[in-house]
This record gives sequence, structure tokens and C-alpha cells, in this order.
Amino acid sequence: MAASFTAFLVQLSESVHAEDGHRLAYLLRPTSPHGKDLVKELKNPSRDTIMSQYGGCVDSPWDEIAARYVMVTSHVARKRPGDAFNEQSQLISLFFRFFTQNTGWTLPALFSMLRDLRDLAFDADFHAKVNNQSSECMESAAGVVAKAFSNCMTDRTSPPDQSRKWGIYYVVGLVMKCYFRVKRISLSKNILRALDANPDIPLLTAYPRSHQVTYRYYLGMLSFLNEDYAKAEQELTLAFYNCHLGAHRNQERILTCLIPLRILRGHLPSRILLDRFPVLDELFSPFITAIRIGDMGSYDAALDQWERRTRRTESLDDNRKGT
Repeated sequence: MAASFTAFLVQLSESVHAEDGHRLAYLLRPTSPHGKDLVKELKNPSRDTIMSQYGGCVDSPWDEIAARYVMVTSHVARKRPGDAFNEQSQLISLFFRFFTQNTGWTLPALFSMLRDLRDLAFDADFHAKVNNQSSECMESAAGVVAKAFSNCMTDRTSPPDQSRKWGIYYVVGLVMKCYFRVKRISLSKNILRALDANPDIPLLTAYPRSHQVTYRYYLGMLSFLNEDYAKAEQELTLAFYNCHLGAHRNQERILTCLIPLRILRGHLPSRILLDRFPVLDELFSPFITAIRIGDMGSYDAALDQWERRTRRTESLDDNRKGT
């Protein structure tokens, strides 16, 4: 049965009152099935029209959040990613008003909204690039995610086990992804300084392993770029050994920088490791062979190939959503 907007409002209200963050995340995801039903029901919707008919039917700000959600799904359906991104940004700003007054049960919804914002920003910037237009949606998304980080950090009233602070490292991972993608990597220092200045944050090891891995990966990459190779190797090693075995692409991404760091210290990767990652085997075997036979010409050629391959990989990543 197709979902009506009235039923959507009821479900939204019920999820909020039940403090069901996962259900709330599902309801506000643009790709959820009911989104298409709402687009069909509310043809050519506008925020003002929806609010004039349904404003006040549920507690604020959920009536306007619902209206913004319909606008997001409508723009997505009509392949207008820039407009969808702008509406999602407004939706999240409204959600922040509720988020800062509540506990950590809201985190699943926050994570979902921020991921959707990042993906819409990617689509908007890519669409603009293809059409020879300028777009800075990903940079704008980074600002929104940074605001979410601040809202997690400043929770001083929730019980420790229900604190919004349990969202800190997930959000840090997202904002660093945005900074790296738009090549504003130096802004990551502001995030790290804020983490260091707050002694009330739970230990990193207390957070979900996936949050730890993403944070350590980007911390390792920052250290690598700052030529602090010992710190980079330490963080990337921890990221690799804590990465889920099924996350093959993430492991490969970590090793792409970790293997050169290990080679710098005279530790060559084992054949067993390279056999697990054929792409890395192809990339690094020429280095290993050149080092073992002491052939500087072959080493320089391999280095040139690695640099070209790395630039090509970065280009592919710039055209890949959600990486």
C-alpha cells in the first residue's frame, strides 16, 4: 500500500515519541520506498504549500522537517541534485534544533542524514562539473557536518551512556572525508584541536570499531602528509588490523599508504599479503624487485608508475560516491 503524507507524519511523530532513532533514520532517507509515494501524492510540491496544509499537525520542527523531506525526494526524483542538496541542508538545520535538546538516541538519524547530505553534495558537484558549471556543495556539506560535530561535543547534560558524544568519531570521519575530497585538508587541524581540548570524551577504543578505523585512517593520512612517518605508520597499522575482514576495499586503501611507509623502514610486504590484494601486488612488486636486486633505474621507473597510478586513483575517487 502506498504511503500517504498524513501517514508519514504519524509515523514520524511515533518514532520521535518512541525515541526510535533507527526508524527515524529510515523515514527520513530519500531512497526509502515511501519517498516515491509522497512524490506521486504531492505533485509539484512547495514548502509553503505543504506547510499551509499540514503545518502544526505534528510538533515543531517535525512538520517543517517533513515538508523539507518531501522537497528533497521530489528534487531527487526530478534529477535536480543541487536543489535536493539545499533542501537536505535545511532539513538538517531544523533537525539540529531538536538534536541539541535530546540524547544519543538521535544519533542513527543524524548519521543517516549526514551521509545523505554528503552523497547529494557529490551528485550536485559532479552534475555541475559535467555541465561546465561551478558548484561547492561538498565544501558546504563539510560545514554542516562540522556543525554536527560541535553539537555532539557540547552534550553536557545527557547520562554518559546516552550522550551525543558517542557520535563524535563517526562525524569526525565524515567531515574529514569531505575535507579530503575538496582538498581543504588543513581544516582537519581544527577538528583535532577540539578533540584534544575536550577531556570528557570517552576513550577512542570505547567507540564502535568502524568509527575507530575511519578516524585512525584519516589521522594516519594527515600524519603522512605532514611527513610524520612514524605516527602515520602507527595509525594506519591500527586502522588496518582493526578493519573488518570483509571490507576489502577499505583494507586496500589503507595499505596503499601503509606499505610505502613500511618499505621506508626496510620492511617489505609478504607474498601472502600481496596475494590477497592483486591490485597492490601489481603496484608494489616492481618496487620490491628493484630493492631486492639493488636496481635504482628500475626503482625510479616503479616510483614514476606509482605516482601516475596514485594520481589516477585519486581522480577515480573524485568521481566515486561515498568513498
